[in-house]
Amino acid sequence: MNTILKFCNICLLLGIVSCNAGTESTAQVSTSGDTSAVSGGQEKVNDNESAKDIMKLAISSKDHTTLVAALKQADLVTSLSNAGPFTVFAPTNTAFDKLPAGTVENLMKDANKETLRDVLQYHVILGVFKAESFKDGQVLGMVNGDNITVHVQDGKITLNNSVHVLASIPASNGIIHVVDGVLLPPPTNK
Repeated sequence: MNTILKFCNICLLLGIVSCNAGTESTAQVSTSGDTSAVSGGQEKVNDNESAKDIMKLAISSKDHTTLVAALKQADLVTSLSNAGPFTVFAPTNTAFDKLPAGTVENLMKDANKETLRDVLQYHVILGVFKAESFKDGQVLGMVNGDNITVHVQDGKITLNNSVHVLASIPASNGIIHVVDGVLLPPPTNK
């Protein structure tokens, strides 16, 4: 009986050792491979089957190349590629063209990265706000800490009495509202 008990203990010990050896081998295989797909943020994931996130939709739009360039310059691509949820008021290229001459070029300078970031974050809300959920006089807190005021009249949405929502596009991590103007944060003592 004692011999059978020793034999069972040895078999059990060998089973445990072989299980651990298998786990270590698996760990080595997964960590020794090419890790280039792991580096970078969510924007580096190559997925052509799932719904596109906000950044992938913006990148695929020929009308938002200025916005995409600004988001890259401000280091906000990873943020808007993450899970969110976000509501983004996305100015078109034409909207950026309406700004005074030299404004976009000035904001895109490395020395003005924080100002650019502030302007872009003034276009983002945490959470999903569909067009039908906006109410006249509603005040929204933007990511940069400032507020915008929404006006709804005859089903048309206006932001800060000057920028109009042209279209709304759902994304996997929120919603994009295409707008015809650039929202500029109010001057403050930040």
